[in-house]
Amino acid sequence: MGERRSSTICPKEAVRTCIFAAVLVVASALAVAQDATSPDQKAPQNEGFLASVGRWFKEHTTTVNSSFEDARKKVEGFGSAAGDAAKTTVQGAKDAAGAVVRIPAARAVSGHEKCQQAANGAPDCVAAANAMCKAKGFDSGSSLDMTTAEVCPPKVYASGRMSGDECKMETFVSRAFCQ
Repeated sequence: MGERRSSTICPKEAVRTCIFAAVLVVASALAVAQDATSPDQKAPQNEGFLASVGRWFKEHTTTVNSSFEDARKKVEGFGSAAGDAAKTTVQGAKDAAGAVVRIPAARAVSGHEKCQQAANGAPDCVAAANAMCKAKGFDSGSSLDMTTAEVCPPKVYASGRMSGDECKMETFVSRAFCQ
């Protein structure tokens, strides 16, 4: 029984070299196999991949362009709405200025006009304000300030009293806005 002989292709010391050589052979074989395929077989694979990437970019470009278009339309709509609001505001200012010009002779006047009692017992100061304004030369008016006082006959005050059953509450227009 003697020595044992190994029957390997590569000696023990050259294992690394053999592995490197095997990898090199396999890589070369793949390269040759790739070159051996016809150009018709290679093109559809590359075109399919490139075409799908191109399609993806095109779809996303369309989406982005659509988003920008929507944003542009919204900004244009905002500009239009702002212009309409400005026109409306300008027209409102013109109308207000016209109203002020139409009432140049309007003013507040002072006086003392008694309010008559209405059917429901409340004082009717609209007629009193109109009467006060007409006395000052205006067409009509509305009350700005009113005064309410208790009015008693002189005999109540002569007897030393400040109030009594004979006294009643009266309302007067003291200031009116006349036109």
